[in-house]
Amino acid sequence: MTTYFAPTRDMRFVIEELAGLDQLTRLPGYEDATPDLVEAVLDEAAKLANEVLAPLNKTGDVQGVRLEAGGVLAADGFKAAYQQFVEGGWNGISGAPDHGGQGLPELVLTATMEMWNAANMSFALCPLLNAGATEALKQHGSDALKTQYLPNMVSGAWTGTMNLTEPQAGSDLSAVRAKAVPEADHYRLYGQKIFITWGDHDLTDNVVHLVLARTPDAPEGVKGISLFLVPKFLVNADSSLGQRNDVQCVSIEHKLGIHASPTCVMSFGDQDGA
Repeated sequence: MTTYFAPTRDMRFVIEELAGLDQLTRLPGYEDATPDLVEAVLDEAAKLANEVLAPLNKTGDVQGVRLEAGGVLAADGFKAAYQQFVEGGWNGISGAPDHGGQGLPELVLTATMEMWNAANMSFALCPLLNAGATEALKQHGSDALKTQYLPNMVSGAWTGTMNLTEPQAGSDLSAVRAKAVPEADHYRLYGQKIFITWGDHDLTDNVVHLVLARTPDAPEGVKGISLFLVPKFLVNADSSLGQRNDVQCVSIEHKLGIHASPTCVMSFGDQDGA
């Protein structure tokens, strides 16, 4: 069994003495982030990392994930651990209170994310990708999309991904060829993305993909790239789940040391368009 003990004493020293927690608590909205509260948060996070996530690190890596007809299945123990993670409010530590988050400083979130990654990187990559997708949506999404998606993404009830890389493009995003065809008040996407971390899984009811693609009249190069929100299951106006979208994982890559993190090849638009 993998053993991990979070260095909470060192973390508190960095947060309080080097990063200046006292200065953060003077900012609007952060008044409650006192040293006592931060200590309590770190201690509870350490328990989850030490007792729940670390023991799953080796077993999850040995077993890996499975791609079956209905989608990707996580390694044994990961779904229960993720439910415990969400129920503890860990996904929304720095999330906006308006969307159900706790509103603590990113400084505190960073310390907890260090614990998740040190204890079990395969697990930690899921909330990490969700945090990036959540921030992008918060900063650039429409009010309607924020209302529909952010509460569930902040809580961790749904997870988010980023879909950038394509087989012919690699890290050169100017070569992205996924296309987005306008249709009424939405677009339909067609194309394939590779190396999509936690692109599909059974930990949550929905996976929200942020996808780079081009509209028909887009210019060449990076200036022609747009970002689209593509859920695994379509979402109704009241945030309830609708029908399955035209997006699926078609294969799983294998990355040394994180076999329990599904690195997916995602296909969009095999039928009617995602």
